[in-house]
This record gives sequence, structure tokens and C-alpha cells, in this order.
Amino acid sequence: MWEIVLIAVALAMDCFAVSVACGVLLRKPAPLLMGKMAFLFGFFQALMPLAGWLLTSRFRDVLQAVDHWVAFAMLAFIGGRMIYGAFREEAESVMDPRILKTRLLLAVATSIDALAVGISFACTGYDSLGKLWLPLLIIGLASFLFSIAGSWLGIRFGEVVNRRIKPELLGGIILLGIGIKILAEHLGGM
Repeated sequence: MWEIVLIAVALAMDCFAVSVACGVLLRKPAPLLMGKMAFLFGFFQALMPLAGWLLTSRFRDVLQAVDHWVAFAMLAFIGGRMIYGAFREEAESVMDPRILKTRLLLAVATSIDALAVGISFACTGYDSLGKLWLPLLIIGLASFLFSIAGSWLGIRFGEVVNRRIKPELLGGIILLGIGIKILAEHLGGM
């Protein structure tokens, strides 16, 4: 079971980093919004391993071949837009965590690499949904809790960050970094 907890924490770290950036952008506590965002992160982090597990028999090779590229492309696109927006004259944020579309895109982008976890579950003895529900619950709960903590930290220390660097620039750098990390891990570089 410790392996599952470690997997859950590893998957939740991306949610944490993105939530910190979102908290910096929010600047003020918004418990309902933060809860909605954390729910989406937890939900998709639990859903993707289930999808990987379900699709393993048919599409294992295809999924493993492209999941990291899809995650990287989504995160690079969002991060690049944020960095570009940080240098534009308009004060409007490119990534607004108050918008449902943005929260959904971030939740999906940070959870795509969890498809591989579902594939590994199918290959390591999780042969029924009855065996799978507890690992999925742990993964979802860890991502939810890490997202809440990240949002609070981003809000709490966001003012310090805002004085030193534009929040959009920081968020874009974080998202690009996560995308590069996912790509490097899957290509065997890390």
C-alpha cells in the first residue's frame, strides 16, 4: 500500500505546483473556488489511471507512446500563453483560475501522465475494479489535498511573489517546467 501512497504523492505534486500558481493569481482566499479546482484536480488524477487501466488491453502501446507528448503540448501551450501575457501591456490574465474552462484544462493537462499509472496497475495484478477503487481514492484524495494546500500557499505568499515577478510569468514558467519534467521522465532523461 505504501507504493500507492508514493504514487499518489508523486502525481499530486503537479497539482500542487499548478495550484500554487493559481493561488498567486487569485491573490485573495476563495474557498469555494479553491475547493472546485481541487475537486477537479483530484477527480481527473483518479479518473486517468482508471482510463489507462480500462484501455490497457486495446491501446497500451498507443497511450504510452503519446501521453507524455499530449501533456507536454497542453502545458506548454498554456504556459507559453501565460508568459506571453505577462509581457503584454494589458493587465488581463491569460490564465484565470476563476474560469471553469481554465480549471478543466489544467486538471486534464496535469493528469494525463496518470494514464501510465493505470496501465501499470493493469500489468501488476489489479485485475478488477474491486482491487482498484482504493488506489484511485488515495490518488484522488492526495491530489485534492495537495491542491488545497498549494492554493493557500500561493495566496498566502502571492503578495511577495507579485512584488518580485508577474504572477502570469511565474505560472507560465511552472507549467512549462511541469511539461518538460513529464516529457523528460517519459523519454528516459530523468
